[in-house]
Amino acid sequence: MQHGAVLLLALMPSLVTAQDFFTLKGHGGPIMGIAVSPGGQIATASFDNSVGLWDGQTPHWFEGHRAAVNTVAFWDDTTLVSAGEDFDIRVWMTVSDIGSLLGQHKGKVVDLALSRKAELVASASWDGTIGLWPLSDHWAKVIYPPLDQASVLLHGHDQGVNKVAFSRDGATLYSASVDGTLRVWDVERTAQRQTLVNHGFGINEMVLNEQDGWIAYGAVDGVTRVIDLETGAQIADFTLDRRPILALALSPDRRQLAVGDGEGYITIVGTQDMRIAHDFRATQRGPVWALAFSADGQNIHAGGLDNAMYSWPVASLGTHNQATTAPRSFQRDPAEMDNGERQFARKCSICHSLTPDSERRAGPTLHNLFERAAGTVPNYSYSETLGGSDIVWDADSINALFDLGPDHYIPGTKMPMQRISDPQDRADLIAYLRQATAKEPTP
Repeated sequence: MQHGAVLLLALMPSLVTAQDFFTLKGHGGPIMGIAVSPGGQIATASFDNSVGLWDGQTPHWFEGHRAAVNTVAFWDDTTLVSAGEDFDIRVWMTVSDIGSLLGQHKGKVVDLALSRKAELVASASWDGTIGLWPLSDHWAKVIYPPLDQASVLLHGHDQGVNKVAFSRDGATLYSASVDGTLRVWDVERTAQRQTLVNHGFGINEMVLNEQDGWIAYGAVDGVTRVIDLETGAQIADFTLDRRPILALALSPDRRQLAVGDGEGYITIVGTQDMRIAHDFRATQRGPVWALAFSADGQNIHAGGLDNAMYSWPVASLGTHNQATTAPRSFQRDPAEMDNGERQFARKCSICHSLTPDSERRAGPTLHNLFERAAGTVPNYSYSETLGGSDIVWDADSINALFDLGPDHYIPGTKMPMQRISDPQDRADLIAYLRQATAKEPTP
């Protein structure tokens, strides 16, 4: 492994010490996950199928996932682990490496927990299982274990698993699920030890604070609670009139808990007195999907619908209260659009651009779409199904795509499952695409 190619990329000092509001721009889709190394490096996972590692304002891209990347974590300063909608868990070591496959689920993977003590990566999947994948420092630098020898799947949740967290010694694993439970697992025995919480509504988020004896969780119904790690008894409740809770983060000194919700707010809780210290609207529109504190705990990083990660200095949250970016197409007021553009904004704009360049989106550009053979945009990695199809995009094929849904019209495609049931909505979308994707679009 060449020294110049390893992942050790130090952040610019300004991002670590300046305590200023800043943005990291470059992704072609929403930010789904954020990770911070002890040394201050920032990694981002995006809907554009990529992982970004940031050297100051400069991104280094890790490509290899076949669909949106939901989560990323640092194993150490030279190794990243990521997972996403393609069911894959990948390990990345160098800028030139496309990533080695560590494991696979039968459903999308939404969270990872890493324990160097136990030499394990835990994965939370919507297939209802938790994966345990061996990864040692030796394997991270040399070779990864074969898939048929590496996996242990923990069964017990009735629905998809959203979050996982290891204890410091790696002997205990905590999990939170769509089934509304928070469970505790014995890692060595690969068996459930107890159900700590039975909330009744899906639990989206969880943060473990083993040193202080508590765990925080956030749920679909907007509940945010801190509970005793041993008994599950409530210590504090920070539920506000917002839902759902989509992100939680604990500062390195454990003194601040950040909560992100579906309405775009970030709440900062002081964990010493268990009181809300800050509550501010972080996005112009849309949810907060990802949160992480800087290594020194002085900034809170956040991601959502925008193509950028935002970072606010916690000490001056009263003066930096909102991301200041130009609205994206799907963030405009729908009343300003005709119906065809509105359908495009809702169904297509996150994944596809209208420009000659695909702009790092999850899908290929739609520029010059009509009469184009499917799977032929240069430099885009198509699924085998679409790349080998005989589909030509025209009014009939686009109508069928959204009438039946991509998963039925092109089985095996990477396109998300979605339909437009109203024939008039499909007709309006086709009319909009015909003019907006032409080589010389009409005004």
